[in-house]
Parts: sequence; structure tokens; C-alpha cells
Amino acid sequence: MSYATKDIRNVALLGHGGNGKSTLAENMLFLNGVTDRMGSTAAGNSVSDFDAEEIRRQISISLSTMYTEYQKTKINILDTPGYFDFAGEVAEALRVADTGIIVVSAKDGVNVGAEKAWKSLSDANLPKAIYISKLDEEHADYFTALNALRDKFGPSVSPMAAPIVEGGKPVGIVDIVGRKAYKYNGSKRSECPIPDSMADRVEELYSEIAENAAGTSEELMEKYLETMELSSEEIYGALTTGIAEGEIVPVYCGCATSGMGTLELLDAIKNFFPAPHELGEPVNEAGSTKAIVYKTISDQFGKFSMFKVISGKVTPDMTLTNARSGAQEKLGHIYYMQGKKNVEVQEICCGDIGAVSKLSDTKTADTLCDAKAVEAAPGIEFATPCYSMAIAPKTKGQEDKVAQGLARLNDEDRSFTITNNAETKQMVIAGAGDIQLDVLCNKLKNKFGVEVELSPARVAYREKIRKPLKAHGRHKKQSGGHGQFGDVWIEFEPQEEQEDMIFAENVFGGSVPKNFFPAVEKGLRECCTKGVLAGYPMVYLKATLYDGSYHPVDSSEMAFKTAASLAYKELINASPVILEPIGLLKVTIPDANMGDIMSDISSKRRGTVMGMNAEGGMQTVEAEVPMAEMSSYAIDLRSMTQGRGSFTLEFVRYAEAPAAVQQKIIDEAKKEADE
Repeated sequence: MSYATKDIRNVALLGHGGNGKSTLAENMLFLNGVTDRMGSTAAGNSVSDFDAEEIRRQISISLSTMYTEYQKTKINILDTPGYFDFAGEVAEALRVADTGIIVVSAKDGVNVGAEKAWKSLSDANLPKAIYISKLDEEHADYFTALNALRDKFGPSVSPMAAPIVEGGKPVGIVDIVGRKAYKYNGSKRSECPIPDSMADRVEELYSEIAENAAGTSEELMEKYLETMELSSEEIYGALTTGIAEGEIVPVYCGCATSGMGTLELLDAIKNFFPAPHELGEPVNEAGSTKAIVYKTISDQFGKFSMFKVISGKVTPDMTLTNARSGAQEKLGHIYYMQGKKNVEVQEICCGDIGAVSKLSDTKTADTLCDAKAVEAAPGIEFATPCYSMAIAPKTKGQEDKVAQGLARLNDEDRSFTITNNAETKQMVIAGAGDIQLDVLCNKLKNKFGVEVELSPARVAYREKIRKPLKAHGRHKKQSGGHGQFGDVWIEFEPQEEQEDMIFAENVFGGSVPKNFFPAVEKGLRECCTKGVLAGYPMVYLKATLYDGSYHPVDSSEMAFKTAASLAYKELINASPVILEPIGLLKVTIPDANMGDIMSDISSKRRGTVMGMNAEGGMQTVEAEVPMAEMSSYAIDLRSMTQGRGSFTLEFVRYAEAPAAVQQKIIDEAKKEADE
């Protein structure tokens, strides 16, 4: 079961959640006899949505890889989640897809998912096609959806098919370029005449496609300008080039639950969509072996690494080198993936997609190469995680189990990060949104047997003093035998040179011997880890030891450390304040959301807008905002912009918090200390 590169098609299904991507994939498999019945996401028995979380939530969460053979062509289907929390899965699919099919419903037309899919494909420089789904649903309107797509994405949107509607119900499909019509009885189709009521519209659409096809070559353009028409054969000949170069975005339609329109789409994938060697990335059938790992599935039993061969071929028992780590990876059995099932094969050709189990040192986005030609292929860019929460086990003592489980899940999903924050003593998990983090928590429970809870991540505040202070610290203790004696005068003052404390000494006459200076400094540095207001680190402090006294017998390093700490406590009288971390926010939003976003930044987030610039109907606003006000911003921004907005947030500096905020921080610290 091996195919030549020219007979491979790698297509990704993209679009808004609930628009029918998984149903379309299921129907492709069913019509080609891969499955003996149509599964569904709702029933929990589809090929692509097999994870326990997907079945429970009835949505796609992970990228799923399937394949079918159609007229001696192997079509690899990459079914991506539509919910924005799982955009990392879309990035994985687009790394190995050769065309993206944007699925939109005939009822909703252009929605945020379609806009994001279009942008993702454009950014990846990949050909696009559109499938208008759910023609049979109430209020479905193919032509309204088509017009909305053209208004949004421009004249490259070219309808290749249109539905035949009788009595308000779709009963067939017209192939516009072929000028043929088909009636459907279930999934069986039979040719029929184009209805008279559609003849004029079909001719109008044909002319529009001809115009787009003419733009693919000078020769066709000359002929079109002379005659104002092209033959079906000439249009078909231009489609492959036009689709590959993005000049033509073909539109197909159907109802995947019944199978109407799926064969027309399969015909197009085989005949017009580019094979792997016809695109930008060099694909070399005769070269030494090279494969990019685009997805990892990990559980308590091990892991599967899914890959696309971009040079040579992959066979069982090969030893390949990981270009990132230099590790040698011995391959065992190799497989095609059919959802959760694997089908063992003896060869995976250049351009094709496969899987191998139990690689020891290989992660998603790694390149596996022949040892004689080690060179990494371009990897996968994941969006920077923007929603952070602290994660902790419900049962104390299971922290290691949580960390190990998250590390295994991170092998599978590289779009989230795990950080152990030593300062706040929290493990912080960051992802795209609350749904992604909730799914990860459930996977920890179901796959690794550890229950966790999420809470807002603590903010790393700081403290500093605002006025100089001369403080006296005296430690004297007598308890038989050697006593303890240390006596210091220290001048504390604010400084702006560095965050760490600056220590100096200006002692005259040996009132404090030099050998005790390090003890005084050490005592102060230890104290600076906890400020005098709320226990946050003390910063921008200068401490000068200028006087004191000692006892020739009872003085010791420990006594002077203690004396220094007593002097440090006097900083409560040096006008101490709490500093909060300030971040630079860059938020990109549609023009229409500008007012809401500006109002939210200034009134709800205590932010200051620094500037803005416009580009292509979008606005990028730059603002400085307290990090403490940004914990829910990923969710709030999604709500305010219906998912169209995006942002980055980077720490830039510390600034004095408003008095009311300081008091709240102090009260919370006292409450925590009491508990």
C-alpha cells in the first residue's frame, strides 16, 4: 500500500466550530467504503473525534488524521478543531497540509472561524478552497453565503458548484464548469438536465470563473479578451495553477450527512488540488530521508509521532537522526493513521503522512533525517500563550505527579507552557483560553489519575521605601556562658540604580569590626526577600552601615545578622510603598471594536493608551497596563470582539500602585498569613 508523490493529496479542514468539518471528513470515508456506517460527533462514534474529552464535550479538541483512497489517489484528511482555544492544532495541520478547505455553513456564511482560517492559510501561503455545508438546514441559503464570502474575501472566490433546490429542499448539485447537473437519492447521484430556472445563473457564474481562469496565463488572457469566453477544458486546465497560486479559491457545496456534493468535492481534490511536490516546500522523492513530526499523541502507554515525509521515503527499522538533539531514533513499525486506529504499512513515500511509535527523544516540530544529511526543516510556530492560571493538586504531595502528567501532555500539545514560579511558589500553566486549560485538567485526571484545581496566578509585587531613614538594631542576649551581642546603625535610602540592594559601609574608629560587615550585609539581603508591608521583595534599596558597637567576647556573626534584621524592621517608618508590574499591551482588533477596547483599557484595567495604528481594517492599540488587571483579558477580549481580537503582553517595569490597590494587597497578605 504505497503511492507515488503525484498521487497524494494532503487537505486540512478548517473553519468555525459546528460548521460540519468532522461530518464532511466522516462522509468522505463512508462514501469510499473506509467505514461501513456514518459516525457522528453527537453520537461519539466518529473516526476523527475519538478522545474521551471530545466525546464528552461533543466538539473537536485535537487535530485528527485520516485517509481515504479515491480513484487511485490517496487523500489525507487533517480535521482541525474550530474552537479558538485549540489554534495550536490548526498550526500543526497547516505545517503538513498542501491545501486548506474552509468549511462554512449555508445558514451562517462568513463567521469569525472562516476569517481566521482564511488568514491562517494566507499567512502559511497555502492554497484555499471553500465548502458551503448544511444546505439542508432551515434558513440555509447558498447564494447569500456565497455573496458574503465574495464581499469579504474578494473576486478570487469562484463557485464551482451550486445546489438544485425544489420545494425549499436541496435535491442535487450543478457542476458549473462542466455544465452538468446531478440529482441525489441518498448518497447515490444520477445525471439530469440543468433546471431551466438555473440556466441563466449558471452561465453567469461560468463567465466569472472563466475570467478568473484567464488570469492564470497570458495565453488564456489573450484568448479571453478576444472572445470573452473559455472552454470547459481550458478552465479545467487553468484550475490547478490558479488554485496553487491562490488566484482561484474554488467553492463547493453539499450536505455531508446525506452525501450530497461530497463526490464533487472529492473529484476536485483529485483533479485540481496540488500534490505535495507542486508547492513551495521542496519535496524530493529521490533525496535522502527527511520527515517533519507535526503531531504527537501521548498517553500512559507511550506515544505516537505523526510525520510527513518531505524527502526520500520512510521504511520500518530505519535509524534516523533528530536534527534538534542529534539523537539516533530507531524506527519500528510504521503506520497510516485512521483516527485512533493505525494501519501498518511497509513504506511511506515522499509527500505522504504516517506515524511511528515509541520514539525516545522526538517532539512535535522536530525533523528526522538520514545521518548523512542532517538538516532541520522549518518547524511549527505556535501562538504565545495568553491565559495563565496557577495549577495545584487537590491532594497535597502529588505535585510531582502533576508535573509529570503536564510534561507528557506538553509532548502532545506544544501550544501551552508550564512554569514553576519560585517567587510566588506556584506552578503556572498558560494556554489560549479557559477551555484549553479545563481540557488539560480533565486529561490529567483521566489519563494520569491526578485531580487538580486552578486558581488565579499570584502577581509578583515588589516593595520599596520613598524616604531615607537612620535605623538602630541592637541584639543582646545573656543566658549563661557566652552571650550574644550585636549593635548596628544603618542608613537606609531609596536608589534607582539597580533592583538589588546596594550595601555600603562608612564605619569610623572600628566601632564595628570589619569581619562583621559581611554578616550585616547577609542579614539585610535575607530580610530583603520579604518587605515590611505585605512580604513582597524589597527593591531599589541602599543600606549603609555607619556605626555600632561590639563586645569582645559575646559578639558573633549571628548576633550582627540579627541586629541588622532588627534595623531593617524600622523601614516601616521610611514611607514604604508597593510596586506593581506593568506590562506593554499590544491588542489588534477590528475598527468597529475600537471604542469598547479603549474604554476597557482605561476604566476596567487602569491602563494608559500609548498609541495606535491602523492597517487593513484592523487597529493595533498599544497601552501600558498593570499585570494584575490582565488575568481574564484573553476571555474578555474574545467576548468583546467575537474572537476577532488578538494581543501580546510583555512585562516592562514596576510602578507604584494606587493607595487603594496597595491596601487591598496588604489586607490579602495579612489574611493569607493568618490562614
